[in-house]
Amino acid sequence: MQPISPGAVVSRILEIYRDQFGVLFGTAVVLYALQFVIYLVLPATLALVLVMLFWALSILYQGMVVELVQDVQDGRRDHSVGQLLRSVEPVFWPLIAVSILFGIGVAVGFILLIIPGLILIVIWSVVAPVTVLERPGVFAAFRRSREIVRGNGWNVFGVIVIVFVIVFLISIAAGLAASGLGSVGHALVQWAVNSAIAPITALSASVLYFALRGKHPEPTPTPSPTQQP
Repeated sequence: MQPISPGAVVSRILEIYRDQFGVLFGTAVVLYALQFVIYLVLPATLALVLVMLFWALSILYQGMVVELVQDVQDGRRDHSVGQLLRSVEPVFWPLIAVSILFGIGVAVGFILLIIPGLILIVIWSVVAPVTVLERPGVFAAFRRSREIVRGNGWNVFGVIVIVFVIVFLISIAAGLAASGLGSVGHALVQWAVNSAIAPITALSASVLYFALRGKHPEPTPTPSPTQQP
């Protein structure tokens, strides 16, 4: 079986980020604007609300990016941001469930001497695109992700490491830039950083999915609204 190239996958991530920057960054800015406003309005005691909101927006955004990456497979984007977001509605709650199970599984794996957690991150790396595009059900999505990744584990791990390093460096640079600012300034910088990082992390799973999909037979997916005439 021909392995995927981590460098080629990361290059594709950055290519789509560049070509669709207006949509990816612009949508992230709008989605996370609500988070920023609530940060300014809510007292610190309600920080949990902010965390839950950020989590829900991240899931919605991940689903939209999956649909966008599918849309640009032919070299151009045919659907509006509104259409891409609406296409996530039928799978939003399955994505929530998948995210919860993913988080629990990886957390337990890290408690068990870290290595099991890293293994789960790799074999479940494309569970979100599987959930959005193939719609096999919550538990079946994890099995399907493992099936797709099989035989390319180290290459997938390489992509994850490279993306992590990129995100880490951006976060460090932003943290240094915001170190002398007040709470409002820090929140503004964090808003900008979240908006810049969100496309990279969301694209990594989606691009990995399409890179790996050709290596394994693909079940017939349930058409999403953006695929219907």
